[in-house]
Amino acid sequence: MRNLINFLIRYSAWILFIIYTVASCVLLFRNNPYQHHVFLTSANAVSSGIYSAASSVTSYFNLKEINSDLQRRNAHLELEILNLKQSLAAYREKEYADSVPVDSSLQRYSFIIAHVINNSVSRAHNYITLNKGSEDGLRPEMGVVDQNGVVGIVNVTGPHSSRVISLLNPNLRLSCKVKGHNHVGSLVWQGDDYTTAILEELPRHAVFENGDTIVTSGYSTVFPEGVPVGIVESGMRDHDENFFALKIRLFTDFSTLSTVRVIADSMTEEIKAVEADTESKRKQQ
Repeated sequence: MRNLINFLIRYSAWILFIIYTVASCVLLFRNNPYQHHVFLTSANAVSSGIYSAASSVTSYFNLKEINSDLQRRNAHLELEILNLKQSLAAYREKEYADSVPVDSSLQRYSFIIAHVINNSVSRAHNYITLNKGSEDGLRPEMGVVDQNGVVGIVNVTGPHSSRVISLLNPNLRLSCKVKGHNHVGSLVWQGDDYTTAILEELPRHAVFENGDTIVTSGYSTVFPEGVPVGIVESGMRDHDENFFALKIRLFTDFSTLSTVRVIADSMTEEIKAVEADTESKRKQQ
């Protein structure tokens, strides 16, 4: 208590000055309209500054919640974009399938549209990966073509994807012939140029000219007869001198593969059953 009294006595002059100042300001701003207006304006400015500072501090602490909300909104928008892209891709597939002309001789065949998701052209053995699998109707030994010609043959299928042996793979030998003739040979890739292949084992008396079209022979359930493969670029002798070999310029541009058609033959199972029955009877004789 004594300390408080000593403090008041010591600073009594300043305390009295402050009291008189406050009282005079109150009387001044209360009884004079102009000064009252100036006071209110200044007070509002100070209050606005304080409120702005407080709002900035509050906003800073709310940034985490705001950011989370933005992330949720972005995720929702991205999901909508993906759904729209899938719908657009489905419409494009349908339009692509409807625009492809089908010869009347191919009515036993149907086509499954697929997109290439992986492809190689520079390896010794090239493969292609498609975004369709067994749940989409694909199975091994189905032929694959694009709008230009033969692409390859399905050899492995998963539920939602499949692997195709590319025509640019020495392990794939394709039965082909010169369009308009019945002499059949085997098309095989030589491994050095993704734009060409060699049609081997053509009889020496086979008739051909540079620019002739090479098509599939139809001697399997993989490809129907007459699917374009390429054109004759030049002729050459095969190794044993008894057959011709033709250098073929392929129609398919394997470096730009995007959308392909997988060929489904409705008679595959029937043909295999008949062939198996015939082979079984031959062995029994």
